[in-house]
Amino acid sequence: MENAGAQGICGSGIIDAASQLFITGIIDRTGRFRNDIPTHRLRVTENGTEFVIAWADETAIGQDIVICQEDVRNVQLAKAAMYAGAKVMMRCLGVDKLDKVILAGAFGSYIDQKSAATIGLFPDCALENLYAVGNAAGDGARIALLNVDKRLEADKVARQVEYIELTVEPDFEKHFVQAIYFPHMEDVFPHFRHILPENRK
Repeated sequence: MENAGAQGICGSGIIDAASQLFITGIIDRTGRFRNDIPTHRLRVTENGTEFVIAWADETAIGQDIVICQEDVRNVQLAKAAMYAGAKVMMRCLGVDKLDKVILAGAFGSYIDQKSAATIGLFPDCALENLYAVGNAAGDGARIALLNVDKRLEADKVARQVEYIELTVEPDFEKHFVQAIYFPHMEDVFPHFRHILPENRK
């Protein structure tokens, strides 16, 4: 069987792409493509600037697979929302820095943790303390169904959960705007200092 060509970019792939575009300096901290990069993969079309990930003859769809400025912006909006939510929760809990990050669900299982960290998907944390736990909700439901004690424990914990409405939090918008930048406008990422160029730490 011949190797199948690419058909597009999945969710975890766009995280990897954004991370590499930033680390290599093809996009700047604001997410804009730089126009002084000497590569034929970066081009300007009638729809704006785009970067070619795979040429048409390398794909299964017969056309170039690209990342455009809108793709980068969508990554920025998504990661800024996650980062801002984490910062609000940290403030509410009196936490200054993260000891570990647990990524749940299919998305958390498939994204590259280093790529996610370097674009600022969540506040700085040591790479060895980033964990993917897969379908945590499904596993929890199975455990609760099979173990009465765990079911009672889950019920107790659920009653202790505090809901935070991010849209009314006074500092959410500030955190969101700052997190639009790669990896962040102000926060530092010392655990990834060796990856980020000097002016992007």
